[in-house]
Parts: sequence; structure tokens; C-alpha cells
Amino acid sequence: MRFSRGPVLILLALLAACAPSSPRPASLPPEDRAAIAARLEADIAVLASDAMAGRRPGTPGGRDTSAWIEQRMGEAGLVSGTNDPGSYWRLPVDLLGIQPETAALVLGQGRRRVTVPAADAAVYTPRRRALAFGGPGTGVPVVFVGYGDGSVLGDALAGAVAVMLADQGRDTERRNALFRQRATAVLTVVPDGEALAAVRAAAERPRLLLASEEEDNLAAYITDKAFAEVIGARRWAAWKAEAADRAFAPIELNLAVSLEATSDRREFASQNIIGMIPGSAPGTGAVLVLGHWDHLGECGPAGALDRICNGAADNASGIAMMLELARRLKAGAPLGRDIYFLATTAEEPGLLGIRAFVKDPPLPLASIVAAFNLDMMAVAPQGSPVGFVGRGKDGGLDAAVLAALARHGRQLGDQSLADSFLMRQDGWALVQAGVPAVLLSSTYGSRAILDPFIAARYHQPSDEIAGIELGGAVDDLLLHEDLIRLIADPARYPAKAGSRP
Repeated sequence: MRFSRGPVLILLALLAACAPSSPRPASLPPEDRAAIAARLEADIAVLASDAMAGRRPGTPGGRDTSAWIEQRMGEAGLVSGTNDPGSYWRLPVDLLGIQPETAALVLGQGRRRVTVPAADAAVYTPRRRALAFGGPGTGVPVVFVGYGDGSVLGDALAGAVAVMLADQGRDTERRNALFRQRATAVLTVVPDGEALAAVRAAAERPRLLLASEEEDNLAAYITDKAFAEVIGARRWAAWKAEAADRAFAPIELNLAVSLEATSDRREFASQNIIGMIPGSAPGTGAVLVLGHWDHLGECGPAGALDRICNGAADNASGIAMMLELARRLKAGAPLGRDIYFLATTAEEPGLLGIRAFVKDPPLPLASIVAAFNLDMMAVAPQGSPVGFVGRGKDGGLDAAVLAALARHGRQLGDQSLADSFLMRQDGWALVQAGVPAVLLSSTYGSRAILDPFIAARYHQPSDEIAGIELGGAVDDLLLHEDLIRLIADPARYPAKAGSRP
């Protein structure tokens, strides 16, 4: 969304002129900063303890984490944000865990059938078992689409087995396009064993999906050499040469194909947890504060003395900050707008919890005037520059953030670094849904701060309570408190035209 510079600059000036609604970090007494840091550390210590076992969704540690957050929301004085009398704190998120198990690929011409060795082929399905046949006598055509996506065939591809040539960077998009055209299965011919090994490394890790987004497909891979041995090297070379021509049209192959794959599936429910502070001006919209509670569980190498990835910075620190903000906002002056506090599940495997929230929100998304994501908040020392993830997506929110930075004497950090994290955090799902959302953290303000953490602790058992740094976290908490109080005031931060409180 683009904004003209004039109105934004005017809003920036007005916001900068507003009296600060929370103390500047430099003016906050040291004992008050120390008390905030102590509360943050205590909460991080619980969330990042071995007792929580890495907070993986669907595990006892994940369930204990959810229960603890619910308890702390109640202690902070929040009320339910589900808007569902039957579920006080919890917004259920149905998840599907998939682990590939067995696979078989058989090809043939005439009466000859060849079971392709596992070293040269792989087959995957998200279902417990999937089986497909194609070729002469089956009624299912086998269609070679070359480097294309089969779109020229339209409905004619429905039910077919599609064979495509690998084309790095485009394969996933093309494969998905073939499945959208209802291909029964897609067989991708990869250049060599190294390319097949890369496929295996990506596809054979346990995956977590939203149950509502379950895929129903059968994807197979074979090395170029193994395919040529069945088809015939000369014929295969000729087909590949034809496929490289811009005028290439898909062709039906006289090839028998049999594919089978099985997976271990586990369906289970996790939960987003949501509380709120009701505002004194109903119908004026809401502010959303969010952070993901999940982490990786056991992720250290087999046999290591410590295998638990405790996730102290990522993201026990964000949840601890959310709870401290809730406590401080609840204890302070009344707020005009409703303030929602959302702890999301399953961020690590692909922003699943926030995507579930966007699909079935407990309040109209259009009523959210601003959202603040808290992720990896305990890495930088006091006085560090602020990473502004999400800048440029909403002119009004940008102006409010920049004015708050000025009030607090904070320096804006490396914008290119912050921009590189836009699509890697929960706020991205909100931005895509039209909700103004930002992540403000001194963690993302400088490579000198972030890079050592990524190298030594990120997604490793070493991300433990002993390694957190709370100086920058306290700075960032005070910045958020100031911003939320400003945006919660409809008179100081009017809702945009077109929003629906």
C-alpha cells in the first residue's frame, strides 16, 4: 500500500508533539528497570526450563506451557479474548504431523518392468498410503510436460500422471500447478544423485501442517540416469531436446508407471491462547499484541548430553514481554480500545498458529488498528538500535513508530536487516490479511548483535536462560508500552477510513 508523503509527515509531527505516555528509558529509575528485568527473567526461566522440554506443540511440555500462560494471563488481570463462552483462553488449532515411511516406483515399457532402486528414486505422500498407476491399459495417461506446468492442457491433465524435468527455483510452483489441474501424481526427473539427496533432506524431515490445509498428492522423483535406462538413452535425449524448444507441447508417453508411498500421520490439537483488556470506548477497534510460545523440543544431535532446545530468546522472551506488558497496561490508566494478547502455537514449522488465527479470528481483522509481534526480544544490550520489521506497509503506523523512537531517544537500526525478516515472523500473516503489523526489537537492529546469536544459539540447545540479555528487552518493552497506550487512544490515533471496528 502506498501513501502520499504529505499526510504521513503531518501525522508524524503531531505524534512527535504528543507528551510521552511512559517514561523514557534514560529517565526510568535503575531500580524500576531492574524490577522489570527481574520479572522478565523469572518468566523466561520457567518457559525455557527443561521441565517444558522445548515447548513443542503436541507434547506434554507444550501442554504445560499452554496451561502456564493461561494461569499468568489470569494473574495479570486479563479476561478471555476468545469471544467464545465455551473456550475461555484457548483457540484450538488442529495440526497434522507427517513422517514419510515407505516408497516404491516401478516403470516399464512393453512387458518389461523395472523397480527403480531407492538410491535413484523417492516417492512421498501426506496420506497414510497412496497408490497410483498410469500408462497403457490403465486408462490413465502418462504425460511429459518438460519444463512447463501443463497449463496448456487445461482439464485434459485431470487424472494423468505428469512427468516433468527439474528446473531449479521453479519446481515447487510447477508441481503445485500440476496438482491444481488434478494430476494424479507428478514424477520429477532430477539431474543426479546429489539433487535427489537434496530432495530427500527436505522431504523426509517430520512436517507439521494445519489440518485444514492438508494436501492430497503423490510426488515422486527419479534421477536422469535411472529414467534414461528405462526409456532408452537416445529416446530420452531426444525428448529432453524437444522440451527445451519454446514451441514444445506436452506429449503422452508409452510408459507404464506404478507409484506407492506411505506416511506416519498424527492428528492432534494445539492451541493459540488469547486474553484481553476491555477498552473504555467499545466499538473503536482493537490493538493486538502477539508472540509465539512454541519452540523445537529436542533438536540436539542424538547422543548429546543436552538435546533440549529450550528457546530462551526464541521465544520465551517474547511471551515474557507480552505478559509484562499485559500486567503494566492493566495496572495503568484505562485504555480506550480493547487490547488483545495472543500467544500463538506452531510458529516454527511455518507460522501455522497465526495462519489459523487469520482464518478464524475471534474479532474482525478489520477492527485491529495495529498489531505488535514480539519475537526474540532478549538478545541485545541496553541502548541498541531498533530493528523495524514491517516498515513501509502502513504509513500511519510507521509515523507512530518513528515518533515513539524519537520520544525515547532510540536509534533506528539496519533497515535492510530488518526487512529480511519480514516474511519469517507471525506478523507477516497479519500483513497479508491487511492488518497493520510490525515487529520492533533491538535484536534485529544490527548484524553485530544478531549474527553471533544466530551462529551460536539460534535453534540450538545453547539458547538457554544463562545467555539472555535483558538491557535491550527493557528498552523495547517501554517503547511498546508507549506505542500501545498511544494507539489505544482513539482520539490520538484515529482508525483509518474503511476499517470496521
